[in-house]
Amino acid sequence: MTKLALVTGATSGIGRAFADRLAAQGYDLVAVGRDSARLDALVADHPEVTVRAVVADLSTARGIDAVAAVAAAEPVDVLVNNAGVAHYMPLADLPADKASELVHVKVLAPTLLARAVLGGMLERADGAIVNVAGMIAFSGPAPSSVMPRRAVYAGALADLLAFSQTLSAELEGTGVRVQALLPGVVATEFHSRQGLDLSSVPRMSAQDVVTASLRGLELGEVVTAPGVEDTGLLDAVFTADLAAFGGQSTQLASRY
Repeated sequence: MTKLALVTGATSGIGRAFADRLAAQGYDLVAVGRDSARLDALVADHPEVTVRAVVADLSTARGIDAVAAVAAAEPVDVLVNNAGVAHYMPLADLPADKASELVHVKVLAPTLLARAVLGGMLERADGAIVNVAGMIAFSGPAPSSVMPRRAVYAGALADLLAFSQTLSAELEGTGVRVQALLPGVVATEFHSRQGLDLSSVPRMSAQDVVTASLRGLELGEVVTAPGVEDTGLLDAVFTADLAAFGGQSTQLASRY
């Protein structure tokens, strides 16, 4: 039986690479994006499978609700929450509408779309949810010298990381896998849309990111960091997180 993948932000970059790879593996697609012309091109490029194009803006409640309705009604085997915006700027400079857009796209949409597909996945005891975040999720402790400043963006990616880890624990033993995908700098349109020229910076290809994600699912990774060779570094971070969590007490710390 043909399987079905729903990919947001499917018309460019990592999302398009996911759509191409999954179609090549025989998945029918629900491809979500804001650009109808690019969605039409995606459909035309994959006559070998059924591609349903859904034009939706995930920065709006209406857009999220529309895609969630599709996700809940279809037997989605793989959900790729990839859609993204950056808006790299300090919080004081970030317009309220752009802050809202970022949180809708990178926090609210992934949460509600995961919720929408979960019922069917649990019923079938199978499925995968991939939340595309980034290594910036680890950047919270960075000093003020690190640029560009991007508190809301970093916070949104950190939310995706914690959400994915906690959801994975909730779903242990159900057959439903959850992955936080944390690429570093990737060769896509993402940064140029923010007015950043990274053409001279070494970057990973979107295709390599997808390769890592799909292999990471096979390996049972909850956190997949395509550019991190030493996974002990990730283990150390998460061990420290749990140590801090477990080190709390009902007694006031002596430094206070």
